[in-house]
Amino acid sequence: MAEAILSAIIGDVVGRAVSLLIGRFTSDRESTEGKLQRISHLLIRIHSVVEEAKARQISNHGTLQWLSELIDGEYQGCYLLDSISIGCGGGQEADELCDDDGKVAPPQVSTLSLFNPAKRVRVAGRGTIWRRSTFSWRHDVGDDDDIDRVLGRLQGMSHDLREFIMLLQDCKPIRRPLATSIFRDGQMFGRHVEKEMIINFLLHEDDQSTGGELLGVLPIVGDSGVGKTTLVQYACDDARVRNHFSVILLCSFSCTYDVKKSEETGVDPLDVVRRDSFCGKKCLLVLEDVYMNMKHKLEELLQGLMRCCKGGSKVIITTNNRRVANVGTVDPIVLTALRCAEYWFFFKAHAFAGADVEDNPRLISAGKQIARKLNGSFFGAKIIGGVIRDHPDPKFWCKVLRSNIGRTCMLGEGMGYISDLAENLLPGHLDMCKVTKVTVSKDLSPRTTEVARLKDVCEAVPHDNKMACWADDARFANVLVCKSVFPFCYDYYIARCSCTCTVGSSNSCSKLVLSLV
Repeated sequence: MAEAILSAIIGDVVGRAVSLLIGRFTSDRESTEGKLQRISHLLIRIHSVVEEAKARQISNHGTLQWLSELIDGEYQGCYLLDSISIGCGGGQEADELCDDDGKVAPPQVSTLSLFNPAKRVRVAGRGTIWRRSTFSWRHDVGDDDDIDRVLGRLQGMSHDLREFIMLLQDCKPIRRPLATSIFRDGQMFGRHVEKEMIINFLLHEDDQSTGGELLGVLPIVGDSGVGKTTLVQYACDDARVRNHFSVILLCSFSCTYDVKKSEETGVDPLDVVRRDSFCGKKCLLVLEDVYMNMKHKLEELLQGLMRCCKGGSKVIITTNNRRVANVGTVDPIVLTALRCAEYWFFFKAHAFAGADVEDNPRLISAGKQIARKLNGSFFGAKIIGGVIRDHPDPKFWCKVLRSNIGRTCMLGEGMGYISDLAENLLPGHLDMCKVTKVTVSKDLSPRTTEVARLKDVCEAVPHDNKMACWADDARFANVLVCKSVFPFCYDYYIARCSCTCTVGSSNSCSKLVLSLV
């Protein structure tokens, strides 16, 4: 009898303990889902206000900084939801993320999806989140501290939205393309605030009566490949800017492109000034990639412009040297690599081309690690993202992830960087020999049918006869690695790939072909 009573008591205690644990787990899960739901709703509100702000001409610097904070918060919140909803393994190394068979390791923990109750949300035990101050990745996405931190920031932003909207009422509406969530060639990604700062500088009329500068000079400073040229070209292509200046020239010290006439003159800008082409006109001159050894030419050019240009003329210079930026009459705009959250969406647009990320949770896990290794490179996102998009195979993605795509910290368009990056995608019997850049006017039809695609090269297999070897070596003499689409031109990066496999001979295919040329 005593044993029966004791057994009943123990059973009751165990049952109560289990019920308590289940209740706490359910409560915590519901609390987390409630927070995520609130983040989702706040992001909708903030995104609506950001889109409205982008359709306004904001001249106040403080309001632009406020808009920048809203955009940053929006990306951080979307990045957190994206990480949780697809169960990224962002904190995992390549060896942990991919098993011995080249498959992406499955996500770790599941809970109900806040987007669709029928789906599952994978909450990774170790993940990634963006930290604003640097291009760094923080582990443990999905824990309460990260969710609370993002939720708190978004709630703070939401409380002030009414005041921000009131400020926007005094800003003039502008025409802009319909918003799209998918990045495509021919559209500038991000940098909206920086673009508006450039336009405000260009449209501002200097007050000569108070000793203002006759010729305003704005330096834009940043490492190679960070997006200086893209930003300036899109600012110059804005209707407000084109209507404000009689002459708009995009120049290096070897050639000049006339935006108004849509033609390349091939003339040194110094010669243009010496011919007094600017006399009595309000002009905008953009000098791209000015290095330190060109500074004396730049100063000579600015002196000539001051003598002949009409008041209100402007100059923009792009450089990676802060000493060159000292010629500016205003503080420089400094461009850095996109922060992690923002760069992830740029990379995802190229790697998934708008596909539903919830349908590819394992590829997203590998994709986040690939994006991390690319360290903010626009060219990396275009080259790597474009190839893996055409190969939606976890084994191929793991091969890319395990490669040396992140061995360099360069962001830029240096031919060596692009060549090294693309070569990591090639099969073992092909080499990347040389990369060249071909610039084609936007008015001309691009001729891309005569070149092979990088994805075709990646699919090439070793040969079993010399004729097939030679045929591939000739076919891959011109390979389109990637392209950049600007408002006024196309930049094509063309590579020479050489077949190096041997077919019953000590000579490689490339040597055999060269001997026939």
